[in-house]
Amino acid sequence: MIKRRIEEKIREALQRIASVALVGPRQVGKTTTALAIGDATDAVYLDLEDQLDRSKIADIIAFHSANQDRLIIMDEVQRVPEIFASLRGIIDKERRRGHKYGQFLFLGSAAIALLQQSSESLAGRIAYLELGGIDVLEFDADTPEKINQLWLRGGFPESLLAANDKNSLAWRRDFIRTYLERDIPQLGPRIPAVTLERFWTMLAHIQSGMVNVSQLAKGLDVNSTTISRYLDLMTDLLLIRRLQPWTQNVGKRLVKAPKVYLRDSGITHALLNIGSFNDLLGHPVAGGSWEGFVIENILSVAPSEVIPYFYRTSNGAEIDLILEFSGKAKWAIEIKRSSVPVLSKGFYLACEDIKPDKSFVVYAGKDKFPMNNQVTAIPLHELMMELLSA
Repeated sequence: MIKRRIEEKIREALQRIASVALVGPRQVGKTTTALAIGDATDAVYLDLEDQLDRSKIADIIAFHSANQDRLIIMDEVQRVPEIFASLRGIIDKERRRGHKYGQFLFLGSAAIALLQQSSESLAGRIAYLELGGIDVLEFDADTPEKINQLWLRGGFPESLLAANDKNSLAWRRDFIRTYLERDIPQLGPRIPAVTLERFWTMLAHIQSGMVNVSQLAKGLDVNSTTISRYLDLMTDLLLIRRLQPWTQNVGKRLVKAPKVYLRDSGITHALLNIGSFNDLLGHPVAGGSWEGFVIENILSVAPSEVIPYFYRTSNGAEIDLILEFSGKAKWAIEIKRSSVPVLSKGFYLACEDIKPDKSFVVYAGKDKFPMNNQVTAIPLHELMMELLSA
């Protein structure tokens, strides 16, 4: 049974602040989540991709006055960035009459664009939340079969819950095509769809690898500045994650280039034409895909103040994921796809360098147990539960 924890976070935020922005890629479930919240309260929903709904807020002050005590939900709000300047005055007026909380819920498909449009106008009046794909806990994926289904198909609801793998792959291919041909051009960049698809596919091939901008530029016959612009775009659309290296001074020669992950494993597999679990197991990207899948699941439940990193030195010391908490406590996490976790010397060397407060190896087995040097072997869903209570 799928449960979206984000609903409770949105409700809590609406009880303490005037407006909430929920960002996430298209088709991830933002609208369904918002409508569920709207059904439980007095709300009005506007789809700002619809011309009629956009015309309703041409005079946002008049529209708000007619719906003064209702939660106003605006979907795809990045389509009308000019609205935020007016909303500040509305929120402040409502605050003076004692209506301080739960006035607006914004939904957007582009993280940075939405943040830039709203942050200056609504500073101190807005909370930001991110909705990713369905994760292991929401899917109750505590068996190998369900975990493998989620890993293969990814976390987009329509893909994950398709009748079979063939239909799931077809949905993801349509999703990719729609992004390339409609959604990205709507946001402004005039990049040929075939070029961006090649770039997206190149990133899929190096899933969980180091970003070599020069090599990517050579492969697309563009300059490094253009590649950096493409990376920024895909990051802003919440389609890729650039994991930064942990570079605090430990007296070592550290790798300083970021690692790149496509954030949804199902999209990775669709770009590489991987249609079944057996195809995935035999593909060179399997290890990197699993690493990215585990990292996204972990970060989906990590406290908001956690900053993720990886660690690698020139002599082979390496940690797949470091979680740094607000009090500077650190968790070191190694990721293994095998059912029998075996750690390399490089992991132990890295732990000596950064001295984590807790060390884990996430593996494909069912049991949690201690290993050498205060490292705990743990299934993915159990580590996620620990993070929820951290």
